[in-house]
Amino acid sequence: MCGIVGYVGGRKAAQLLLDGLRRLEYRGYDSAGLAMVAPGASDGFGLEVIRRVGHVAALMEAVPASQAGSTGIGHTRWATHGGVTEANAHPHVDGTERIAVIHNGIIENFAALRDHLQEEGVVFRSETDSEVLPHLIRKFYKGDPLEAARSALALVHGTWGIAVVFADHPGVMIAARNGSPLVVGKGDGETFLASDPHAIANYTRQVVYLEDREIVKITREGWEISRLDGRPVSHVLHELGIELGSSEKGLFPHYMLKEIHEQPESLSRCLLGRVVPETGGAKLGGFDLSPRDIVGIRRVGILGCGTSYHAGQVGAVAMEQLARLPAFAEIASEFRYRNPVIQADDLFLAVSQSGETADTMGAVQEAQTKGGRVMGVVNVVGSSIARTCGRGVYVHSGPEIAVASTKAFTSQVAALLVAALMFGRTRVLGPGEGRAFGDDLLAVPERMAGWLDTYGMAHHGPIIDAVELLTKARFVFFLGRGVSAAVAMEGALKLKEVAYIPCMSYPAAEMKHGPIALIDANTPVVAIVPNDLMRDKTLSNVQEVRARGARVILIHTEGDHEAARLAEVSIPVPKASALITPLLTVLPLQLFAYRAGLALGRDIDRPRNLAKSVTVE
Repeated sequence: MCGIVGYVGGRKAAQLLLDGLRRLEYRGYDSAGLAMVAPGASDGFGLEVIRRVGHVAALMEAVPASQAGSTGIGHTRWATHGGVTEANAHPHVDGTERIAVIHNGIIENFAALRDHLQEEGVVFRSETDSEVLPHLIRKFYKGDPLEAARSALALVHGTWGIAVVFADHPGVMIAARNGSPLVVGKGDGETFLASDPHAIANYTRQVVYLEDREIVKITREGWEISRLDGRPVSHVLHELGIELGSSEKGLFPHYMLKEIHEQPESLSRCLLGRVVPETGGAKLGGFDLSPRDIVGIRRVGILGCGTSYHAGQVGAVAMEQLARLPAFAEIASEFRYRNPVIQADDLFLAVSQSGETADTMGAVQEAQTKGGRVMGVVNVVGSSIARTCGRGVYVHSGPEIAVASTKAFTSQVAALLVAALMFGRTRVLGPGEGRAFGDDLLAVPERMAGWLDTYGMAHHGPIIDAVELLTKARFVFFLGRGVSAAVAMEGALKLKEVAYIPCMSYPAAEMKHGPIALIDANTPVVAIVPNDLMRDKTLSNVQEVRARGARVILIHTEGDHEAARLAEVSIPVPKASALITPLLTVLPLQLFAYRAGLALGRDIDRPRNLAKSVTVE
């Protein structure tokens, strides 16, 4: 969740590090800091540490343009252990102030380590778990930075991505990973480190990804990677994709609005070359599954967290309806700890925008340990989940900077629909059925673009009318059935994330089993009612909440005038077959969250307490 940037080279490091931290702001954080190895008053070197609470802009103001030093580390912190204070911000230093450490992750045994170090006379200056690291490294430091870090980490339990600099070694950085991502980038006489390749994409395209329990010694000439137990390892250089650099807001006031409007393009990229109208089927080469393999699958499990879990719910329904395969979606954090029953002919799909989600990664490892096949459905090329799975599909939604996910959701849903079509065409679908579904799916980007042209930037009309009801509410209900139940959950999550409005989401028929007791005349109810098999039943549920005085905001298929008449605010979306409707019905919900957050003065792209990539449990 936090951000790491490091540099060793010939240039002044401070501005490069600040630029990298700025590019990591989307991940979520509450403080930021730098540590530079800079020339001291004499011929020696010392550490210069600058930390600030708040945005990177505050840190930038505190760092003088003349800041010297060509080796340094930078960090954005999202508070876990200890409050949001300058003392708790990273980097942390040892008692001699000659070693500085930045850390992502959680040190599970920090309390015991802290007690032991305090007994030896170490004085702690923060409340964080991370501060034990520089003191431990100092304890083992005998002149060799790599061996000191290796010995210290042998005592540490938990997750970490760390970077360490030493005043005694101005051209050296040590980094190590266990469960928290790190990438090392190669330049011309300079070397970069980051927790996310996005941070260094402006400076290098050639990178290596550290694996768990690896440690690296970095100099301007390159790096030496080994296991924590001392065994040497080698890595293949990866080339970063160009899309990592295309992350400016352009003419849009916020990244979230920009990314909502990018969905027709991102969806087109996701579908390109994968739907095959000639055969009525689909192909996902990254799955590397033969027709015989597909026929042999017993069931499909889709694992994800938050928005990715909601996309997985749609995918599970599609797998059952198109491929007649038993399928389920499960929250990854629950799956990894419930000792699931897994068989060799099970297939699991791990869905994650970043490809670094810690709980999803844990679920992947649990499934693999028990003999299940796991494939990734991720956005970020070269991410940990993609590499661990080895096979899967990239959704190609491009960089998503706003913390609240929008275009990744629609691309994930589309990728799962393509997978369901591919499996279905092999197992049960005839060419005509497959062709009809594929043609409908390929038509969605144009329909989506047309809808966004009409409603996406409008300052009056049904979206604004709905937002006026939502922003005045104590809480809001979201209802849907079938795949629309997953869309309702996604809409409620977005409104909570961006506007901080309390929401509840239920399959519409469940309202009668308790939640309807909360309905009164001041309660907005957002109902997703496309023209599908569940339409009439959902409209009956809408009638029930209307009878209790609810103010209904209804999203329906265009031309459904009967549905529109039941709502105080009605918003039509283009026609599509039932399984495809989530790609369209989610659009108004994304705009609700954006417009409501704007009206309430929220930080749209960086909501409080949230991070883009949840890399700790």
